[in-house]
Amino acid sequence: MRSISIALFLAPAFLLLASCAGERNLVVLLPDSEGKTGSIVVSNQAGSQLISVQKQATVISSATTAPSPPAAMDDEAVRKNFGAALDALPLPPIHFILYFKTDSTELTDESRRLLATVLPATVDRKSTDVSVVGHTDRVGTREYNYNLGLERALLVRKMLVYLGIEEGLIEVASHGEDNPLVKTADEVQEPRNRRVEVVVR
Repeated sequence: MRSISIALFLAPAFLLLASCAGERNLVVLLPDSEGKTGSIVVSNQAGSQLISVQKQATVISSATTAPSPPAAMDDEAVRKNFGAALDALPLPPIHFILYFKTDSTELTDESRRLLATVLPATVDRKSTDVSVVGHTDRVGTREYNYNLGLERALLVRKMLVYLGIEEGLIEVASHGEDNPLVKTADEVQEPRNRRVEVVVR
């Protein structure tokens, strides 16, 4: 029986799977968790092939043979060749945005309800990393807003710990008025910038 090894390559805009069986190498380009696909170049000393369409594949028969022209691979073939590797992939990160009332650490009612869904996400992903980042709008000084963003993030961490998430898994930071969702002039109120972003990995 030939031994088969599978390599996984993750990047922001694509998922690349490579399977090696003896001297033969099979490479397929798949979309990422958001459905986006980038492009890759598969090459060896004999030549190269550009793959830029999802579910296209190329075969390298040997080190002295150029990669084959890209060809479509259907879902059944993807599962047959890479099913075990796909099943082993971790779930993608999930993002939560919690909004706050103006100039305060008080969550909006809708965000309070959303907060309760963070714990199940950590359980589903067997998470070991939860980032909590506080943000503000541009009303107030930069220093004031940094501190307000930090207070918001610390409050959310406290709530997450109360809900059952281990405190040691949670990393807290503040961006203050930097990195707004909506760019505004200084001293402009913007509800969508008064937020804490929680990312569960």
